[in-house]
Amino acid sequence: MRIYLHIGLEQVGADWLQKVLDDKREQLRGKGILFPRAPGAKNHTRLYMAVTDPDHVDPLRFNRGFIAADKQKMLREKLAEDLARDVAQYKPDTLILSTSQLCTLHRESELEQLHDLLEPLSPDIRIIAHVDEQARLLARHYGAQVMEGRAAPLTRDLALAGDDNWWEACLDTCGPIDPAAGLFEETQGAPYWLDYPALVRHWESVFGSGTVTLRPYDADRFYGAEATEELREMFDISDTIGRAVPARRPTDFPAAWVARGRQLNDLLLTVLAGRKYILPRPLWRSFLNEISLDGPAIDAGALRVVSDHFADINADLIADHPTLAPSVFAADPGADPWTECDPGMGYRASQYLLAFLFRIQKATREERKTKGADLARMQPPIRAEKSAQPAPPPPERHRAPNTLSPAAQKILPPLAVKNFEMLQTSSFKPHNKLGAVNEEELAAAYDAVPMRTLPDGHSGNVIVGCMKNEAPYIVEWIAYHRAMGVDNFLIYTNDCTDGTSEILDRLQDMGILQHRNNDNWKGNSPQQYALNQALKEPVIKNADWIIHIDVDEFMNVRCGNGTLQDFFDAVPDATNVAMTWRLFGHNGVTRLADEFVIDQFDTCAPKFCPKPHTVWGFKTMFRNIGAYEKISCHRPNKLDQGFKNKVKWVNGSGRDMTGEAAENGWRSSKKSIGYDLLQLNHYALRSAESFLIKRQRGRALHVDRSIGINYWIRMDWSDWRDITIKRNLPRLRAEYDRLMADDQLRYWHNKGLAWHRSKADELHGMEEFRELYEQALKIDLTETERVAYALALDLES
Repeated sequence: MRIYLHIGLEQVGADWLQKVLDDKREQLRGKGILFPRAPGAKNHTRLYMAVTDPDHVDPLRFNRGFIAADKQKMLREKLAEDLARDVAQYKPDTLILSTSQLCTLHRESELEQLHDLLEPLSPDIRIIAHVDEQARLLARHYGAQVMEGRAAPLTRDLALAGDDNWWEACLDTCGPIDPAAGLFEETQGAPYWLDYPALVRHWESVFGSGTVTLRPYDADRFYGAEATEELREMFDISDTIGRAVPARRPTDFPAAWVARGRQLNDLLLTVLAGRKYILPRPLWRSFLNEISLDGPAIDAGALRVVSDHFADINADLIADHPTLAPSVFAADPGADPWTECDPGMGYRASQYLLAFLFRIQKATREERKTKGADLARMQPPIRAEKSAQPAPPPPERHRAPNTLSPAAQKILPPLAVKNFEMLQTSSFKPHNKLGAVNEEELAAAYDAVPMRTLPDGHSGNVIVGCMKNEAPYIVEWIAYHRAMGVDNFLIYTNDCTDGTSEILDRLQDMGILQHRNNDNWKGNSPQQYALNQALKEPVIKNADWIIHIDVDEFMNVRCGNGTLQDFFDAVPDATNVAMTWRLFGHNGVTRLADEFVIDQFDTCAPKFCPKPHTVWGFKTMFRNIGAYEKISCHRPNKLDQGFKNKVKWVNGSGRDMTGEAAENGWRSSKKSIGYDLLQLNHYALRSAESFLIKRQRGRALHVDRSIGINYWIRMDWSDWRDITIKRNLPRLRAEYDRLMADDQLRYWHNKGLAWHRSKADELHGMEEFRELYEQALKIDLTETERVAYALALDLES
């Protein structure tokens, strides 16, 4: 028996195909094809509810009384029993299961539970999903989410189109699950499954290579008489099954109605966050129906940034899936970029909320009677009241108890407080119990190594980087990496005013690096333009290894004598190395000083910190074997399929992570994180004054203080101490002094340092920067508090 598992996608006609399957159920059974009733009459939602992780409560489980893990377990066992009974009774050749919500299972553990549930029936399982052009589908899905309670505007999802890894970036928008507060991943999060190749890899990682088939969504065919022909092709049915009764093609939600709904949802979520009220989903939907307004739907052409993001990905997808054609992904005509529609007629969400409040109060009383016990199990622990005389904080902040520190109680918004409480029992709670290296014991200096002599036609290990106004930090960064095995540098700059260009020009004259002016860059970013140009340079063409990192990132090899060669010896088969960030905070250093960055800043994030998404970003070091066509910010991209079985990606502990990273991704996961052999020390802030200058860059007069402080919250990690990189200090000092013996280089370095000090003094004199500086220095959070705050900021943004 073959099992066909139709997983949607959502908003691409699965509901009507399921209706046709239901209508044809008896006819199909006579042909040896079973479309069972046990998982659900049409959409097999019981199958979906049965396999989600116990803590992954979705709207279906919430609405249908399967919140508690024990009730869900009973559902799963009953479903397995019913399916086995039906298969034994009817002995079908084909079993069809169809659940549009299955496409939202992003956890591997859930796919494994689904596989384990179905495999006893038959090991022959095939996955089918229907796809549409991403911008069109996003427009429909966003409207449907709003009608289920989404509050975040579509601008949040559109901003993700600039991210290298759509799947991970979308998952980071999901936030914590809190049914009583109306928070569900499926409702509030961005649709990660629009990354179709990632969706295929995700499912095939559990069900096996080649088990997933993508089919095009054709609304005219689905809702016409040819719907049965679509079913015949989907499930390889050789016999005719008659023609379907045509159905009216569904219309998308009017944009004005969606705007009204989103604004009301925003207020309703604020009300529910106080935990005084409970709002059942049917009543919530009735509120949204009562504010309906006719008009045109969201124009998918206004979401062209999403179409452009997936254009190249879709071209590769068509080559892998012969059922798809270029017309499937033809983008709608371009329009002005999306903005939220005018809700019309002087609409004010607050007025409707007041009108609905009495009904919410009544529903709350009824829900507490019927679902009280289950809801209580889902509630995060209630925070103890602040005492009049709080105890002093413990000496080590990362050993703090599971209660908010006094400093956090003053500044954390309600959503961050809720995140903090939920993190206490979450697998995402940060800690430093990872790997075998004790950072505070490794202080013995590394030995100096001579510069390598390269064969003719080889440029060795090459860093390609981009800089803008980084004068005080350049010589240290160059000296450090030369001292640990980097042979050449190709540096691009644009719009520098602090002496950066002059420093690099002098280093080029000294034969240390190659500098390229990038002022006339074209396209979306100066960095990507520079990286595209770099591929034409002999120094890159002739490289053995290529490394793209920034001047605030230092490769910290933690094995052997701390050189690149020591690391390469430890991973001889690797072609690509994902060098995961370890974020270092300002370490109490406020003033910009002419001292080594790696010596001043030695406090950092815990090694285990999967949230927020920026903590485990990685940069890639890769062999120059021609496997990829493009260098991007975090990694090489566009894998030549001829090299698919030749690349081997390893993490910072030398472990294979090829399956996860070969074709996309820019951050490590809980499976692929590792720092034992190599980590990328990321000094995103440096001193507090350096942070001010960084935030001012590109802003002539003003800075948005909220954006500035949000960046500080995400990047100022000072909970743990890591001094492993300081073993490089003696050889760094020797190479730095050798370079700085050059009078011209020393002149430009000192001039650049003076420029930055003068800029810091100027910013201290501007009210908005002075307030930002003072606000930043008052923030004193533990690692868990910082994660909670950062997640709240991600959701709000």
